[in-house]
Amino acid sequence: MASPPHERPLDDDQRTGFVPLKYTPVEPAECLERSRRFYDQMDRRRSVRHFSDRPVSREVIENLIRAASSAPSGAHRQPWTFVAISNPRLKGEIRRAAEEEERENYEHRMSPEWLEALRPLETGWRKPYLEIAPWLIVILQHTYQLLDSGERGKNYYVTESVGIAVGLFITAVHRAGLVCLTHTPSPMGFLAEILGRPANEKPFALLPVGYPAEDCMVPDLRRKSLAEVAVFEEG
Repeated sequence: MASPPHERPLDDDQRTGFVPLKYTPVEPAECLERSRRFYDQMDRRRSVRHFSDRPVSREVIENLIRAASSAPSGAHRQPWTFVAISNPRLKGEIRRAAEEEERENYEHRMSPEWLEALRPLETGWRKPYLEIAPWLIVILQHTYQLLDSGERGKNYYVTESVGIAVGLFITAVHRAGLVCLTHTPSPMGFLAEILGRPANEKPFALLPVGYPAEDCMVPDLRRKSLAEVAVFEEG
């Protein structure tokens, strides 16, 4: 049976939009060692709510965003915008708006079960880290494309694509020796309004980024074991 048109291999003269993969072979033993080292480092990653105001250079943030933007995306649309904020006035405005929404959440919107689930983390509606951390990174997802013609173009797997990019950003932050917090105030529409973003950009997450405070404390949490999160079907 002939392969469907979209599955047929392309002849060399048809692959005009392709370039060779820049891949350096890795021996199995080195592959295993790299995986162990990476796990050991990432196992120390923690979400942080106590930041130092120690400066972080713009060049570092630029590299973190570049790393995040290497994420795969549906049809390679790259449907994200990273807004990096160090301006104290904007950080203060974002904190005030976020706390207004979060106070409403904690006092009126959240169910008793939700509040009980958060109790071990000792979180609340006050968010001083939004002004203390040297950088706030707002990630927005493009719900559609704005074409030069003025019409809307379709994006694909937007939520999945942006979620992967945020995951890579968090990983890059940790690899750089910094810390961050995945903050998702709900609703988040105020972020697009404060930042003056176009109508096709919807806030996805807000991440304070910087160094931890010298006296930083984090909850004593247990991560699920491999057996609890993975299933292997081998043979």
